[in-house]
Amino acid sequence: MGVPKRRVSHARQGDRRSHHALVMPDLEPCPHCREMKQVHFACPSCGWYGGKETVRIKPRGGDTSAP
Repeated sequence: MGVPKRRVSHARQGDRRSHHALVMPDLEPCPHCREMKQVHFACPSCGWYGGKETVRIKPRGGDTSAP
């Protein structure tokens, strides 16, 4: 089993973790409803992607007339 011979310095540890930063996703306006949506994803508010409705969005609150 691999065991380190020496302690890893803070600088080397930081160099290794330099690519772990979080980034905000790119957003663009939906061509159908103009809400901001993530690029290459279906719109979370209207469900359209590529000029077609790909996801049917349920209305908020749900149906109160349960059987």
